[in-house]
Amino acid sequence: MRILHVLDHSIPLHSGYTFRTRNILREQRKRGWETAHVTSLKQGPFAAAEEDVDGLRFYRTAPSRNPLYRLPLLDQWAVVETLARRIVEVAATERPDILHAHSPALNGLAALRAGRHLGLPVVYECRAFWEDAAVDHGTSTEGGLRYRATRALETHVFRRAVAVTTICEGLRSDIAARGIDASKITVIPNAVNIEEFGQAREPDPELRGQLGLNGKRVIGFIGSFYGYEGLPLLIEALPALLAATPELRLLLVGGGPEEARIRTRIRELAVEEAVVLAGRVPHCDVQAYYHLVDILVYPRLPMRLTDLVTPLKPLEAMAEERLVAASDVGGHRELIEDGVTGRLFPAGDAAALATCVAEMLANEEGAHGIREAGRRFVAEERNWPKSVARYQHIYAALADGSHG
Repeated sequence: MRILHVLDHSIPLHSGYTFRTRNILREQRKRGWETAHVTSLKQGPFAAAEEDVDGLRFYRTAPSRNPLYRLPLLDQWAVVETLARRIVEVAATERPDILHAHSPALNGLAALRAGRHLGLPVVYECRAFWEDAAVDHGTSTEGGLRYRATRALETHVFRRAVAVTTICEGLRSDIAARGIDASKITVIPNAVNIEEFGQAREPDPELRGQLGLNGKRVIGFIGSFYGYEGLPLLIEALPALLAATPELRLLLVGGGPEEARIRTRIRELAVEEAVVLAGRVPHCDVQAYYHLVDILVYPRLPMRLTDLVTPLKPLEAMAEERLVAASDVGGHRELIEDGVTGRLFPAGDAAALATCVAEMLANEEGAHGIREAGRRFVAEERNWPKSVARYQHIYAALADGSHG
């Protein structure tokens, strides 16, 4: 079976999107499926039309020379036009049985267009609703014209793809509510490569010393600093936590649009000495930072995006046998069983966050069982082999022509 994956962007760029893709492709190949991969204009500049990265060959899409495609709106259609043509070109070489397009909807539109030309079925994978992310980034307003147009385009893709996959139950329910047959939708959940994560080790004494964490209790956040992550709320909870545990330190690893606001809030609350901003670190070094932290805190704010979408970072933390405290938004409730694999606190409530973390710091006796339960959940339920196996019934049905 040969699958041509249609992607927004890929490695060597680093993002949750590219890492999920890489893990899916690796696991599909382990199952004996042949994969090929084409990226859209969103990949950005590239050195060659075909690029080998980590043992995977990616076909890149060149920008259009039409000057009209530089204009607003038309630049988005250029993504569809150029990608559809590139899919057809790549298909002539790779001879796929199935086109598998991944978010956003522009990739789905391109795949549907190429699929009609090639006579191939199209699977569409929705990883998030990009209109909701645009609201948080300030480039769209919920219910506005751009928001409704983006949503309508993706619904169009859902209806015309022969099968739809998505990453969690929250997204699956929303897709089904648009009138899409529930039997057509399969959840392929985010997972952790248990061979890379899950090797719990003692903290690196040199790194701990460099960061000034010797002899300290450490809570932390590792990830991107977006508004919906609620990191200022974590800063606001810090004075109450320090009153009970003066040796506490907050380790923030990452960066993003909210960094300036976070630094401002740290100064306003005069907690500079208790916060360590480590900045962005290479993906290969992230585990060393997990090992420094006693409790990972994820204070996501309540909104459509966080209620519908499951994050990956809490799974990584549980795989590393770290304690996890998270807000009770829908995406977290899919991953964390309160009091069993982690703790949940009311979203948007700094006082509740402080109380939850303080209780966890004080309850060292119960910590071991929670760490073990979290690790077991990831190892047994959220590993890539189990997750990718869910594609089997979709691809098998399409390969034998039962899609109609």
